Amino acid sequence: MRKLKIEVVHDPVCSWCPIGYSHIQTALRHLNMEADFHFLPYEINPDMRAEGEVIDAYFKHRHQWDNSRLVRYQKNLLTVAESANVSIDFSRRTHYYNSAKAHQLMHWAEGYGQQVSLNALLADAYLTRGLDISNPLILLELVEQLGLDISQAVNVLNANTINPQLLRKKQRVQALALPSIPAFIIDEGTIISGSNSVEYFEQVLTSLLEQQDDNRDIKNKPPQSQYS
Repeated sequence: MRKLKIEVVHDPVCSWCPIGYSHIQTALRHLNMEADFHFLPYEINPDMRAEGEVIDAYFKHRHQWDNSRLVRYQKNLLTVAESANVSIDFSRRTHYYNSAKAHQLMHWAEGYGQQVSLNALLADAYLTRGLDISNPLILLELVEQLGLDISQAVNVLNANTINPQLLRKKQRVQALALPSIPAFIIDEGTIISGSNSVEYFEQVLTSLLEQQDDNRDIKNKPPQSQYS
């Protein structure tokens, strides 16, 4: 079974990120492939104030959407999310929040091989239960669920300076100039941007593997004699 390294450029407050993540996982299963997932930070709203912002107001002043357009958008989003087995509850999820601390914790969790699990807990906490994932107390509850060291997590969340490795991740993502998130970096080369459909991911992954196989065949092919 072929195993890929897939880096997911995401933000825990992004509605479409878990949908794309679910779609690419389904595509991998259909293709009988495995992946080692890692997560890279992208902050949609790095300047979001501490108390967050009501979603309705956010779309009104940032995108000039009226209520009817927002309702149509959310209805479509929920339809796609349900088909991807992603739970989003707008009766509880009423605000956007700053995600900087959540990204700090995701980076820290990678050192313990717990990024995938923490990502799932963040999605449940924010998208389904509507919790304020900028609140360190909420984040520490997730750390406790993972069974990781609370005191270490406190130090991570209270740090006055950004972790140099996390900063390099952010700079790497910024240099990509992505048109949208989620984005998926396959084997540190191919970039797939957007949540896409399962079928689209299958096509791209199949094409990528065929290309890799062709390159491998060329590389391993013995040189021919000029006299053959």
